[in-house]
Amino acid sequence: MREALDRELGKLTQESIRMVSLVREMVEKSAKALAEQDTRLANEVIAQDKNEVDPLELEIENAAVVLMARQSLVASDLRFALTIIKSLTDLERAGDYAAHVAEDVIVLAKEPPLKSYVVLPEMAHRLAGMLDLVAKAVAERDQEAAREVLRRDDEVDGMYESVTRELLTYMLEDPRTISKALTLMRIARSYERLGDHLENIAERILYWLTGRMEKKPEDVHG
Repeated sequence: MREALDRELGKLTQESIRMVSLVREMVEKSAKALAEQDTRLANEVIAQDKNEVDPLELEIENAAVVLMARQSLVASDLRFALTIIKSLTDLERAGDYAAHVAEDVIVLAKEPPLKSYVVLPEMAHRLAGMLDLVAKAVAERDQEAAREVLRRDDEVDGMYESVTRELLTYMLEDPRTISKALTLMRIARSYERLGDHLENIAERILYWLTGRMEKKPEDVHG
C-alpha cells in the first residue's frame, strides 16, 4: 500500500518540477527576447503559457485531488498534496507574468530601444535561480533552498525599485521616452510580481516540511 502511494507521490513531484522547469524556460526566454528585441522568441513564450503551462496545471491539480480522495494520507503527505495544489496557482501566475513580459517585448520591438537593457534581464536571471531553488526544495525536501528563495526575493524587490527610479528619471528628463519607459516599468513590475509568487510557493514548501507557516518579518508586521 505504502509503495503504491510513494509511486503516486513521486509522480506528482516529477510533474510539479516539470511545471517549474517550463516556467523557468519562459522566464529565460522572455529576458533574451527583451535583450535582443526578438519577437519570435516572445511569441514562443506566449504560446508556452497557453499550450503547456496552463494544461499542465490542470493535469497536476487533478492528480493531486485524486490522490487525496483515494489514499489515506498521513499528515506530512497530506501537507505535500495541499502544498502542490496551492502552489499551482502561484506557479501558473508566474507563467502568466513571463507571458506578459513577452507581450510587452513585442510592443517595444516596434521602435528602437530606449536604452541597453541590463537590469531587467538580470532580474530574470535571479528569478530563474529562484525557480531552480524551488525545484530543489521540492525534489530534495530542502528547507534551506526554500528559505533562500525568500532571501532572493528581497534582491529582486531591490532591483525593481532601482530600475523604477531610473525609468522615472528618463521620463522627467525627456517626455518623449514616457511611452517606452512605462512599458519597461510594466516589465519590471511583472518580474517583481513573479518573484512574489515564488515567495508564496517557498512559504508553502516550508509549511509542508515543518508544519509551520513561515513569513518574512515584513509580511508579518507590514
